[in-house]
Amino acid sequence: MTHKKRPERSSLFWRLGNSPQPFSAISVAKHSRIRNAVAVDGVCPYCAVGCAQKIYIKGGQIVDIEGDSRSPINEGTLCPKGSNTFQLTVNPHRQQQVLYRAPYSDHWEQKPLGWAMERIAQLTKQTRDAHFVERDEDGDLINHTTAIAHLGGATLDNEENYLIKKLFNTLGIVAIENQARI
Repeated sequence: MTHKKRPERSSLFWRLGNSPQPFSAISVAKHSRIRNAVAVDGVCPYCAVGCAQKIYIKGGQIVDIEGDSRSPINEGTLCPKGSNTFQLTVNPHRQQQVLYRAPYSDHWEQKPLGWAMERIAQLTKQTRDAHFVERDEDGDLINHTTAIAHLGGATLDNEENYLIKKLFNTLGIVAIENQARI
């Protein structure tokens, strides 16, 4: 049996000592989107477990979020919701302005953030002033209101919860709860 010279081996590619590669020149030129990105430590914003995340930033923009393998809590893994954190932060459909619907209105209006913050402060003060009880029927000092309640989310960390508790206790609010505890 005679061996014929394989036609592909007579090409210039083979004669220059090259061998075929399982990837193209275009694949070689590609690189990871986190190359040259700065990794910042973060905590998953969803539940109260507190899974550690690495947030990669390049040019002032978030380019990737993944689990942090240094964490004893999640050891680099994330649940489906935690894996979706990147889409939560970098989503073209995410609401970026305050929407307000006046009482009995059938539509939403866009309002500036400053207006919304001032409105919340005014309504909180009005409600507190209208329902604040300084002393009970026996004359004991109680300084509270039961007309306002707060339900915090599990995405708040200990420091934020501490500040919220201090603020609302100072306002006399009694019903202060957190979703992670319920």
